[in-house]
Amino acid sequence: MKDNFSFIKNTDVFSHITSLNYLPRWFVLLVDVILCVFAYYVASYFSIRLLSGAPDIRIFSFIQRIILLLVFQLLFFWFFHTYSGVLRYSGYVDATKLLMAVVSNFVLLSIVNFVTEEIYHIVLFNYSALVFYAIFSFLLLFFLRLGVKSLFDFMIQNIRHITPVMIYGTKSASEGIAKVLRSGKDDVQYKLVGFIDDDKGASERMIMGVKVYHLDENVLRKKVIKKAKAVIVSPLKMKEINPETDLDIFLNNNMSVLTLPPVSVWNNNTPDVKQIKSIQIEDLLERPKISISTENIEEHLKSKVVLVTGAAGSIGSEIIRQVLKYKPKLVVLLDQAESPMHNLRLELEERFEDQNFSVFIGDVRNKERMDYMMDMYRPDIIYHAAAYKHVPLMEDNPVESIQANVKGTKILADLAVKYDVQRFVMVSTDKAVNPTNVMGASKRIAEIYVQSLNRKIHKERENTTKFITTRFGNVLGSNGSVIPLFKSQIEKGGPVTVTHPEIIRYFMTIPEACMLVLEAGVMGDGGEIYIFDMGSPVKIVNLAKKMIRLAGFTPEVDIKIEYTGLRPGEKLYEELLNQKEITTQTHNSKIMIAKVQEYEYDVVSEQIDELIKYSAMCKNFLTVSQMKRIVPEFKSKNSQFERLDV
Repeated sequence: MKDNFSFIKNTDVFSHITSLNYLPRWFVLLVDVILCVFAYYVASYFSIRLLSGAPDIRIFSFIQRIILLLVFQLLFFWFFHTYSGVLRYSGYVDATKLLMAVVSNFVLLSIVNFVTEEIYHIVLFNYSALVFYAIFSFLLLFFLRLGVKSLFDFMIQNIRHITPVMIYGTKSASEGIAKVLRSGKDDVQYKLVGFIDDDKGASERMIMGVKVYHLDENVLRKKVIKKAKAVIVSPLKMKEINPETDLDIFLNNNMSVLTLPPVSVWNNNTPDVKQIKSIQIEDLLERPKISISTENIEEHLKSKVVLVTGAAGSIGSEIIRQVLKYKPKLVVLLDQAESPMHNLRLELEERFEDQNFSVFIGDVRNKERMDYMMDMYRPDIIYHAAAYKHVPLMEDNPVESIQANVKGTKILADLAVKYDVQRFVMVSTDKAVNPTNVMGASKRIAEIYVQSLNRKIHKERENTTKFITTRFGNVLGSNGSVIPLFKSQIEKGGPVTVTHPEIIRYFMTIPEACMLVLEAGVMGDGGEIYIFDMGSPVKIVNLAKKMIRLAGFTPEVDIKIEYTGLRPGEKLYEELLNQKEITTQTHNSKIMIAKVQEYEYDVVSEQIDELIKYSAMCKNFLTVSQMKRIVPEFKSKNSQFERLDV
């Protein structure tokens, strides 16, 4: 049966049904008239033949009575515009119009019949025939529209794959979504079959003719999933729900979860059906909106020359987007990745037509090239986001990690002092705390260098470059995040690979992280290491399961989860602070200052120069050994360099 129907769906007749033009009004009116004639014929038969004793009226012929009845009926059809609606989109409003037209006609004909009988002693109609006519005509007209609508709904739902959905929430935003779904537009791919609310009292109500169900797993399993294949969570409800409990009810019952952008971006308070999208894992992990001091940021960035390194990366590119909003004099984009830089420039040219920016292709490890760039642009502020960050790759290539993360940072920091840059903001990582891998240790060494350099130059003179470090964990959607990897694996049908069942990570959205970088960059006096409130840690295996469910699959049934073992240098959990470190609060509750061990510049500089020399010689073990001298807390895990810790 399923195969036969799929064949029908592919035929030319069915493929064009949903694209038919609407029937002209005159044709709808003609069909209505024919139905009215038939209804009166049946009504007369019931009145005369089935109701004994009904008078047989001969003053007017049947045709004359039909004409008189239709004249009045057409008058009310015109008055209530019963024929102006599109049959396939008929609803309760159309049914009400039909009822009003038929009842009004019955009342008027009854009055006319009564007057002619009392004054002229002429009976035009049997009253019983008028009653039956009103009933039969309404039913015929109503069921015509209901039949056409049901036929089109059936064909569209099966041919165009219209999805029956429920809306989670019953407030104004939810009703706005419902109205769009019932608008009858051809691009609507969803059919509203009900509402869901977490208020038990709401389950007794009806909204827009459909029932409201209580958010309860038993109710959902017994009633809701039989009617709906997906649930649309209104944007207002998204701010209130607990993604760990509420949405799991839907996901555990194999219902797709959809949402829309915030109400603030709707046109005329009306959502666009094209904006309905599947909920992404980023939507579930995103925390309440943070507040930042935009006035301070604008004061520091407006009319300034800003340099962003690693501009083509996820963090660097987002910093650029946010910086451009504060109308700097010029933003310099530095990266060596040609194609991503080209794509970023095209995006910025479209989004920020009135802003000045310049693309500079270069490698932070090339001192001469960096010197040339600094001399050309003379930046006031530098956001240093360029770095190698993939832990397993850097564990296999430690010398490259030093060249990019340490040497590149040292070159730019020294040039910042040379060219009187006002602020140098370095983007670091939580992996720099008690590092267990080369990448984290290289970032910690970079932190040590810029902090010791800041301490040295501020002893010599006050008005000089302020070096500020920002440290945070994983960002959702970044090039190094597990999110893109899991998405790719799910699209391929699995398996989804997780290194360890107990591994946890902190997550932050890219825009949120970059906003905090901007604010931390302007509040610092130099030498600080700012850490960000990363919220609660997330178990990676739970993240994988939720992403599988969001994609419409069942974990371990449709898509397997495989544990591959911890990768070289990887640890089960990340720390934001060294055990010996403490923090002090700032005016922003999301940003804290880490009190860390301070190092003497002369000692550190000599050690780092030696480290860079070893990396240039491609001596992996010698390089890592020197890293451990500089950062004694660096203890390798699951790595070939563990032997150096003995």
